[in-house]
Amino acid sequence: MKLTEKFIRTLPKVILHDHLDGGLRAQTVIDLAKEIKYKKLPTTNAADLKKWFQRGALRGSLSLYLEGFTHTTAVMQTSEALERVAYEMMEDMYNDGVVYIETRFAPVFHTNKGLHWEEIVTAVLKGLEKGRRDFGIAYGLILCAMRNMKLSQEMAELAVDFRERGVVGFDLAGEEGGFPPKKHVDAFHYIQRENFNITIHAGEGFGKESIWQAIQWCGAHRIGHATRLIEDIKVSDDDPTEIVNMGYLAQYVLDKRIPLEICLTSNVDTGAVKSTKEHPFGIYHRYKFRVTLNTDDRLMSNTTMTKELKLAHDVFKLSLDELEKLTINAMKSAFIPYKKRIDLIYNVIKPGFNKARETKGIKKPRGIYR
Repeated sequence: MKLTEKFIRTLPKVILHDHLDGGLRAQTVIDLAKEIKYKKLPTTNAADLKKWFQRGALRGSLSLYLEGFTHTTAVMQTSEALERVAYEMMEDMYNDGVVYIETRFAPVFHTNKGLHWEEIVTAVLKGLEKGRRDFGIAYGLILCAMRNMKLSQEMAELAVDFRERGVVGFDLAGEEGGFPPKKHVDAFHYIQRENFNITIHAGEGFGKESIWQAIQWCGAHRIGHATRLIEDIKVSDDDPTEIVNMGYLAQYVLDKRIPLEICLTSNVDTGAVKSTKEHPFGIYHRYKFRVTLNTDDRLMSNTTMTKELKLAHDVFKLSLDELEKLTINAMKSAFIPYKKRIDLIYNVIKPGFNKARETKGIKKPRGIYR
């Protein structure tokens, strides 16, 4: 059955990989720039600015893709701005049918006006919590350290300090080439000793070695992107959807059910893959890796979770049942306590999909867990 974008928008959704500073509304960027007298925006017309961000993201390079963040982070330098951006993100998620969101950002980029890291995180959590109250969306906040900076230990300690107030995990982000995860191993060992959660950007702009280090050196519980894991998988010359042999790393990821935070649209934008059709998500999904779908940077890649699911439905022929499996996979992989995950699965996600099936006259499936 062909699913429309309008129908998919009604489905309950879960996002594990979304950057707060990559999803601002264009008008908000303009408003905040005016408030702090930031003069470097390429245009002050919202429609044109949105197009500018998206054109910049379509150059097939991660480093070029990241250039747009210069402007979004530049205007997120006050407590009020951070709170507004976080709140508007929650409203946008509500309008897109998202029921749980883990958003992430790097506090080190928001100190230009004198804010301390604690003030920065507090402001974002204030906006998220206000959004939870107004829109009924559950959330978790992930703090990012940057590969090219030496503050990963401080960011790890900051994440743990806020674990009782809404921070659910720790991430390593930024350009992969020349900045391997193992250079930050002390921070990750600290997170492990604190029994906290780790996700790491790996295998997006660099090879499978980045993924191996993220897991085996740094103890990653989830991998952001993981497109280059395909380098450890040999596919048939006759059928590119058929696996002939799997290396030890790919087999380990599969066997240990390590969740992969797949971002279809942005991976094409950054040049991590040539096209959506060629994205290894199709193989990962077919061979039952623990895959999830995500938005990454909604402004830069002009996407929503509805669009990502529609893309998977159109390109990889995922059925409604399979979209539900992906959603439940994501919820099972979230960094909130088990009881809360189960509550959202059984009391929000499954009823939401069943309600959607009723509107189409579709029977309920059996055995949707993997």
